[in-house]
Amino acid sequence: MNPMEIVKTGLSAADAGDFDKMAGLLADDMVFAGPVPEPVGKREFIGLQTAMRTAMPDWKFNPADFKENGEKVTVVLQITGTQTGELKLPMPGMAPVPATGKHVSLPKEPATFTVKNGKITRLETAGVPGGGVMGVLAQLGVAPPK
Repeated sequence: MNPMEIVKTGLSAADAGDFDKMAGLLADDMVFAGPVPEPVGKREFIGLQTAMRTAMPDWKFNPADFKENGEKVTVVLQITGTQTGELKLPMPGMAPVPATGKHVSLPKEPATFTVKNGKITRLETAGVPGGGVMGVLAQLGVAPPK
């Protein structure tokens, strides 16, 4: 698969809740940066996605505007979901958030995937105001850990 196909396959797997398939497309030393307080690795990224999907079974990335330039694939993501389950974020000091029934719709965020040797090695988003994990917490009415 070319970089565009790898990214599209990974996002489709995530939207379907198939994190094993997504993990298979990520390099072992993959880095996720931008919408989280500190960059995280593959294990933490999959843990974060699993926690979000468990709390919000309709969690979706809603990707659009794919562009490929060599090993870089840019895409615009707009995450949505409805929290019908408990949210247990793998963040130090973060207490579980009981189901709120609230719908989350984050602002559109430009994202860049780097693909090398058939694996996603980096995912970085622009970190727009109201986006990322902090945006999810804000829309749920939950204060982030201090």
